[in-house]
Amino acid sequence: MSTAIDFVRQMKVGISIGDTLDAFHTALPVDAPTEKSETAWGKPVITEELVDTILGTGFQLIRIPVTWSGHLYREDDFRIEPNWLARVKEVVDYAYRRGAFVILNLHHEDWNFPYYDNKETACSIMRLIWKQLADTFAEYDEHLIFEGQNEPRKIGTDLEWNGGDQEGWDVVNATNQVFVETVRSAGGNNAGRYLMIPGYAANCQVGIKHIAIPRDERIIISVHAYEPYDFALKIDGRATWNQDTKMIDTLMDDLKTLYVDRGIPVIIGEFGAMNKDNEEDRAEWVRYYLDKASEIHVPCVWWDNGNFSDKGERFGLINRYDYTVTYPKVVAELIK
Repeated sequence: MSTAIDFVRQMKVGISIGDTLDAFHTALPVDAPTEKSETAWGKPVITEELVDTILGTGFQLIRIPVTWSGHLYREDDFRIEPNWLARVKEVVDYAYRRGAFVILNLHHEDWNFPYYDNKETACSIMRLIWKQLADTFAEYDEHLIFEGQNEPRKIGTDLEWNGGDQEGWDVVNATNQVFVETVRSAGGNNAGRYLMIPGYAANCQVGIKHIAIPRDERIIISVHAYEPYDFALKIDGRATWNQDTKMIDTLMDDLKTLYVDRGIPVIIGEFGAMNKDNEEDRAEWVRYYLDKASEIHVPCVWWDNGNFSDKGERFGLINRYDYTVTYPKVVAELIK
């Protein structure tokens, strides 16, 4: 069994703190107060109390999505604004110092589009940003995992969510390779740090079949899978699960065949079923989903965007104002 597989087996279930450090507002200047950016999408800042609640509830892994685009001095080799970098480090430390596993990534980046004519630019910026992050966190041990990118895709096109094309696959593979090379060439613990890479759009049906694996023994595949879509992610979709297991079964079979059986670990970096006033169905869905994932030793990370009842994607589990668990049956199945 590979060392990477053993490492990932230590993790069971995680949670993403979404719509906060990954929020952005194009009107904000690079050096705007960090709180203004972090709360741009109407969510409160991340606190130690929130992280303590997450870990105290039983989650072992916290994913911290971060958008860096609005915090870069582009005329100065894409230098990250110091206060923003310090704030991200502060949030990482909330979890890291408590012994949790932490995933840090690049999220809604306005330069990272997988076209051949953007490949050189995207690779260059990827290198500049990850060099800074690798240097900043050089002494952090393997509890801190770097995720090179989130869902690189051709935004606004017919190819955005359907798994991509040859051009998209090629450019995503190129930027993944640059990410790995950049971190590995940095000092400290970066030589042995575990690194996550996605396929095109982190797509769980087509994109996962076109990932070029760098020659590296500490690579983890990142996949996003809200399956079945009509129940889990479609806003106006059905609220009843009806034991519709086909897409989940197919996903786990694919992950096992493509990666786990080859000694390459996988983390489902985003999953969830949004609230449609159907907690019982969601809890049953979680039970089945995680049972299937655990059979192939794939940890899953719930996408918690802090939304509970608005018209958007309602994936909130933990209230960020009073630190209560809003859907205890869902959380109980996640932790169990």
